[in-house]
Amino acid sequence: MQLFDVYPLFNINIVQGKGCKVWDDKGQEYLDIYGGHAVISIGHCHPHYVEMMTAQLNKLGFYSNSVINTLQQQLAERLGKISGYDDYQLFLINSGAEANENALKLASFKTGRTRVLSVEKAFHGRTSLAVEVTNNPKIISPINANGHTTYLPLNDIEAWERELAKGDVCACIIECIQGVGGIRLATPEFAQALHALCKKYGAVLICDEIQCGYGRSGKFFAHQWLDVRPDIITCAKGIGNGFPMGAVLISPEFKPEYGQLGTTFGGNHLACTAALAVIDVMEEENLVENAREVGDYLLGKLKELQQTEKHITDIRGRGLMIGIELDIPHKDVRSRLLFDDHIFTGCASTNILRLLPPLCFTKEMADTFIEKLKHILSTL
Repeated sequence: MQLFDVYPLFNINIVQGKGCKVWDDKGQEYLDIYGGHAVISIGHCHPHYVEMMTAQLNKLGFYSNSVINTLQQQLAERLGKISGYDDYQLFLINSGAEANENALKLASFKTGRTRVLSVEKAFHGRTSLAVEVTNNPKIISPINANGHTTYLPLNDIEAWERELAKGDVCACIIECIQGVGGIRLATPEFAQALHALCKKYGAVLICDEIQCGYGRSGKFFAHQWLDVRPDIITCAKGIGNGFPMGAVLISPEFKPEYGQLGTTFGGNHLACTAALAVIDVMEEENLVENAREVGDYLLGKLKELQQTEKHITDIRGRGLMIGIELDIPHKDVRSRLLFDDHIFTGCASTNILRLLPPLCFTKEMADTFIEKLKHILSTL
């Protein structure tokens, strides 16, 4: 059997990681400024994480959600406290797409409606409803194209109000910092007005914090920069530092019913242990504050670079979620960073470099990246 060939692969075999660095099978060291799509939150192979996961695996890796799992209860309490949502309810699943699927399902249960408003260039996942609210026709198969979604410009509140006023909108789903869409930020004015309009017209506001949340923006959730409290918040990626996990934080206005949602693997013992270890490290090492401080530093250095070097047209982001827009395709820049300077970065669109390092990223690492990027841009 062969692998189903849907991923264009770099010819690099990563076999080891520590903190913000990874190594390939030839012993070459790389600086990881992408964190596997923002998944690595506390750093690769953090000792506390490894110790907790090993201890749990030696006791019990999995059992059914038909019995009590006190690790789920511990996680709900800890996550509520660290995020500022201790009055919300928690439903645990395995991925970001599942989180958004369940969020949209809850919104439809509550409102009895089926239409969703989503943002142009949005990315919310690759499964049924999640892919339908993703603004990329290349990945929406005919069976998923069910006409539930209207895509609207980010920060154009008049367009959103026109659609909400029709009275048939189930939910509005937004990334407060778009990831795949190019690190584009919702404004406080837009978010607050949208929140009020959702209340006015009976729609559910869902904030997709799968990539921009969990400390990455320099607050626990990116929407907390915007002074709104959404009805539903979805999480994944950084929650388990590489262990597959997703979560839905649900307003107390939603009343659960037996059988309404369900999952086989969601919230299993290993996943909850991973998430608890992540919270431990985030609190003990002040990683949310580090993301804000180092992110501000890196953004400042990049804006300085923009003034002196050609090809950078815009710098966007918050914390350790940064987009570098170029007037040339990112491919050559990204390839030279990887193969010449051994630095992993991400991309969005055809001309945007996307930076999503672990939250333990340092100013010294930022300086190394700036130096290498400056050299590459000066030679193009």
